[in-house]
Amino acid sequence: MIKLNYRNIKDSVIGCENGLNIDEMFLQYKDRIAEIITSLNERRSQAGEGLEWMNLGDHEQTIWYVKEFASMIRNRFDNVIILGIGGSALGGLAVTEALLKPYWNLLDNEQRNNFPKIFFLDNIDPDSMNGLLQVIDLKKTLVNVITKSGDTAETMSQFMILKDLMQKELGDDYRKHIVATTDKKMGVLNHIANQEGYKIFYVPDDVGGRFSVFSAVGLVPFAVVGLDIDKIISGVKDMDLALQNTDIYENISAQGALIHYLMDIYKGKKISVMMPYSSRLKYISDWFVQLWAESLGKELNNNFERVNVGLTPIKALGATDEHSQMQLFNEGPNDKLITFIRINNFDTVLEIPKIFEYTGIGYLGGKTINDLLNAEADSTQVTLLDYSRPSLTISIDSIDEYNIAQLLYMLEVQTAITGELYEINAYNQPSVEQSKNYTYALMGRAGYEGSADILREKLS
Repeated sequence: MIKLNYRNIKDSVIGCENGLNIDEMFLQYKDRIAEIITSLNERRSQAGEGLEWMNLGDHEQTIWYVKEFASMIRNRFDNVIILGIGGSALGGLAVTEALLKPYWNLLDNEQRNNFPKIFFLDNIDPDSMNGLLQVIDLKKTLVNVITKSGDTAETMSQFMILKDLMQKELGDDYRKHIVATTDKKMGVLNHIANQEGYKIFYVPDDVGGRFSVFSAVGLVPFAVVGLDIDKIISGVKDMDLALQNTDIYENISAQGALIHYLMDIYKGKKISVMMPYSSRLKYISDWFVQLWAESLGKELNNNFERVNVGLTPIKALGATDEHSQMQLFNEGPNDKLITFIRINNFDTVLEIPKIFEYTGIGYLGGKTINDLLNAEADSTQVTLLDYSRPSLTISIDSIDEYNIAQLLYMLEVQTAITGELYEINAYNQPSVEQSKNYTYALMGRAGYEGSADILREKLS
């Protein structure tokens, strides 16, 4: 089970200026938290609330279809390319990087149990896309194009390039190499996929991209590369059940949400640092950055009053960023709340041999890399305490499907509760849509000529 340790945000530990009297605050806010959780539990089944992501563990038909599809294409492809951006890619990238064997794409077929290599084209960088096309065989490649709207410029431009190449190289057979994940009722990709006969999976209504990791958006890539979908869903459902508890003292998502909120409004901690002590969890920080920033960074509250709230997320990696960002975290502005993620049991215990007697390194011999990583994590936390810097620690037993699913779902619910505390809509992103409209105008999309005129004036 996932655990949250909040000792290092207490005023008794880091002082009253930067710490909270957490017992008093829990008592003061326990009724408000209970109201929020009750409201989320009631609204999750109501259309238009943006909360269908809370029910994805019960989408049994989709789960069955995904597993059936993965079984049907088993051993057919050497590569799978995921086309998506933002929430259409980050969840898949975070989970596969965490759960697949390290350096998965460098392993041979036998080491991968004949599951395909997986590549995420989540940015429209021409050099990186062309570089991938130079090293893979399209005849042995499956392309999963993911866009709920069906007309995301970045994703669909990449799809147009790949479709053209595959059609030229594979002829009519190219259709068997494409699977679309998109909206069920509307959108250009939906139309193309139905017209051309691609396999289609649907993104449910009321599930935004950044909350879609446990929908077909994430499940299709997971299943295709051999991850255990049942264990993932089991982790989600068990955590969901635990987080329906309205008691602040028993609900770790509510605790995390309230602490972040209070640290902002009372202590000025407007920056949230996510720092896992595991390279395999590096991209979970990327996923969290989008989830936290896009959900909580809002100009208007639910009463349409200008509030300009938001907690700026920063990603860091232990122990790597002890040698880059930690100097700032310790001695720079005291405006950050750092969340560490600790792993209790790694898959590997790697011993350091006793081969040198030099004073500067000899002490390492006979220890393990695991010992060193844990010692550095402990030392980093204590150093932060020396500088009165608050931190939280999330601990998970091991890196597997069940625990990673629990971690991500816990962070999703934490985000939802935080949005309720700020009284904002955590499920829209109006300024992102504005930027998209400007892009359409610059690229000559019909109907956006007015935006083009505005852009030319502002860019001149």
